[in-house]
Amino acid sequence: MERFNRSIRGYDPDEVNEFLDKVIDNVEKIISETKNKDSKIEELESKLLNYDNLNAQLEHYKNTEETLNRAIYMAQKTSDQMRLAAQKEREAIVEEAKRNANRIVNEALLKAEKTESEAHMLRRNVNVFKRRLKEIVEAQLEVVEEIEILEL
Repeated sequence: MERFNRSIRGYDPDEVNEFLDKVIDNVEKIISETKNKDSKIEELESKLLNYDNLNAQLEHYKNTEETLNRAIYMAQKTSDQMRLAAQKEREAIVEEAKRNANRIVNEALLKAEKTESEAHMLRRNVNVFKRRLKEIVEAQLEVVEEIEILEL
């Protein structure tokens, strides 16, 4: 606490005025600091609200990321299932095609054997026909020769 010197009518007015000036300066300084601190508090509260908003947005983005990851996982799983189903279907189609090809080849071989057998039979029949025709023609020639001999 400040002590003042006494003068004729009480305290020394210059000292009191000087002291009051110091008090006023100190009060103004305290008011200014208080305003600065209030402004800083408002700024920090604003930043805190911003951080809260950012945290909410971050949480939203994390949820979105998680949802997208699940969707990607499900799409991958579905893709794998579709690929597996397509592979099985392809294998079934190939097996069916092989069976059909084997059946067609076997039918073609049977037809070829049958055709060859028929061709062989036709050749044999043609040979038999030629032999018989030749015999008939030879027999007819003999008849013609006998007629010639008889007519002479």
